[in-house]
Amino acid sequence: MSKKTVGYGIIGIGNMGTEHVKFINNLKNSELIAVCDIDPDAFERIDEKTRERIQCYTCADDLFKNPDVEVVLIAVPHYDHPDLAIAAMEHGKHIIVEKPIAVHKAEAQRLIDAAKNYPDLVKSAMFCQRTIPAHIKIKNMIESGELGQIRRVNWTVTDWFRSQYYYDSGDWRASWRGEGGGVLLNQCPHQLDLMQWFFGMPTKVRATAKLGKFHDIEVEDEVNAYLEDADGKVANFITTTGEAPGTNRLEIAAERGRVIMEKGTIQFLRNETEMTEYSMNHKGDFSRPEYWECNIPVKKEARPMHQIIIENVSDAILKGTALIAPMEEGIRGLELGNAMLLSGLTDATIEMPMDAAVYAEMLQKLIATSKYQKKAPVSKKEIAAGFSSSY
Repeated sequence: MSKKTVGYGIIGIGNMGTEHVKFINNLKNSELIAVCDIDPDAFERIDEKTRERIQCYTCADDLFKNPDVEVVLIAVPHYDHPDLAIAAMEHGKHIIVEKPIAVHKAEAQRLIDAAKNYPDLVKSAMFCQRTIPAHIKIKNMIESGELGQIRRVNWTVTDWFRSQYYYDSGDWRASWRGEGGGVLLNQCPHQLDLMQWFFGMPTKVRATAKLGKFHDIEVEDEVNAYLEDADGKVANFITTTGEAPGTNRLEIAAERGRVIMEKGTIQFLRNETEMTEYSMNHKGDFSRPEYWECNIPVKKEARPMHQIIIENVSDAILKGTALIAPMEEGIRGLELGNAMLLSGLTDATIEMPMDAAVYAEMLQKLIATSKYQKKAPVSKKEIAAGFSSSY
């Protein structure tokens, strides 16, 4: 009889790790076997019924040695993602790595290079926004050629508002030494992944990055970036954690019209004639192509998007299903964010692919020269109520 479930172990029982416990418990093809956190109090966040049937470890090596754990889901602070993922693979475990897969490009490449030694293992990143129906629709419209050549992209992602309380909830948050970056590394990896998933990688990046503009933090909380591609396409990417209520609006200007994605809806103003063809051939001073106003239907996905990624990984192991978010693709959006920060802090245009060593050196200097001292953290009771040092 064929195997029907895959055994999971989670490292890091913080905000997301606790949610992943629930996601796995709700899946028919997945079973939670064990969890791990350096703080044993973290296990209290898991419901009692689940705690009674799983193993709880405070050492990752003990979890790796559990033969029933087939997949390790890593949900710890960013710097530890590569080492834990590599260690898991060395123990023969499939992996899911929370976003970002590393803090900077060089570390991501180290992880990817190590993963090549384990071709039979399934390796996924938690880029769950690839499962959102509106994003899938946009991806299909681009790849089918429905939009024609893309000329301009604007993505304003300012609905990532965070309070000072959030940043004070853990001493690793919003510090170069603990998190390695701000809005680009913590909040925006999903949109940065989608930028490259939709449009590919740019050839040049120019950006401004403001450190602690809206919060008492040492990392970036506002970024405005301009991207250029070899085919002439340009893009603007704007994000911050200091704006409320904020906006999440993607606008794509292409030969066949303009697409606007906002609040889960897609509007397509479709030109009857491609704009370059119209410009070259139509006789008229102020005319423009006629267009159709199309509201693209987008279904609502009832399942949690993180749960879909976990289910997909289990199906990849059990049935050979293609991965939604292969781990090695995580380097692309990470490089994009690294390039934006490098440009903003050096006031330079970054040629892509970015020199990973240059970024790594800049980050080490930021860590070494930082004089930032966090205010007294909130109490352990408050942290346990809504936050975690694990994620």
